[in-house]
Amino acid sequence: MTAPLVIAIDGPAASGKGTLARRLAEHFDLPHLDTGLTYRAVAKALLDSGQPLDREALAVDAARRLDLVGLDRDQLSHHEIGEAASKVAVMSAVRRTLVDQQRLFAKNGRGAVLDGRDIGTVVCPDAMAKLFITAAPNERARRRWNEMQLKGEVIDFEAVLADIKRRDKRDMGRADSPLKPARDAHLLDTSQMDIEAAFRAAISLVEKAQSAAHPES
Repeated sequence: MTAPLVIAIDGPAASGKGTLARRLAEHFDLPHLDTGLTYRAVAKALLDSGQPLDREALAVDAARRLDLVGLDRDQLSHHEIGEAASKVAVMSAVRRTLVDQQRLFAKNGRGAVLDGRDIGTVVCPDAMAKLFITAAPNERARRRWNEMQLKGEVIDFEAVLADIKRRDKRDMGRADSPLKPARDAHLLDTSQMDIEAAFRAAISLVEKAQSAAHPES
């Protein structure tokens, strides 16, 4: 019996992993979950109900009530929700609750594409294909700044770059599920790639992983 194709995609902020994950999910006809949105959804639930962000029990309760299907990317992409999400994401009990739900999403029998910061290392360590998407900090900051400009948000580029570096330090330095490539992940540096080139490279890496998993096919 052929194992379902689970694609685990990790990487730092603004590396392009989310766009690639959505494109790969469409290409391979698989459900997709941006796990970062799950933390943002928990934070938004707390903000909407006027509850404090530093009460772990309240955050865990919000995480347990979360429906992973149909998370609204546009609604959850606001800067203040991202800042709030960074506070709940460091809570170990919240992470455990959401990881359990993310694993259930992946184990649906069809396969799935999940992107985040600990997919290949923690959420889906047995994923058939693991990609670690990265890019130089300045390039990631440029992409994020351009996105914000298109949305009409006025912000200084240096502030965006500083935020990228701050998030990298926090994500890589946290004790619980730090951002790092899985030992068997394929590294894809998109610094000098447009989205189409990165997409083609990602497809090739996934297909190689499929061939390695099913050499008789």
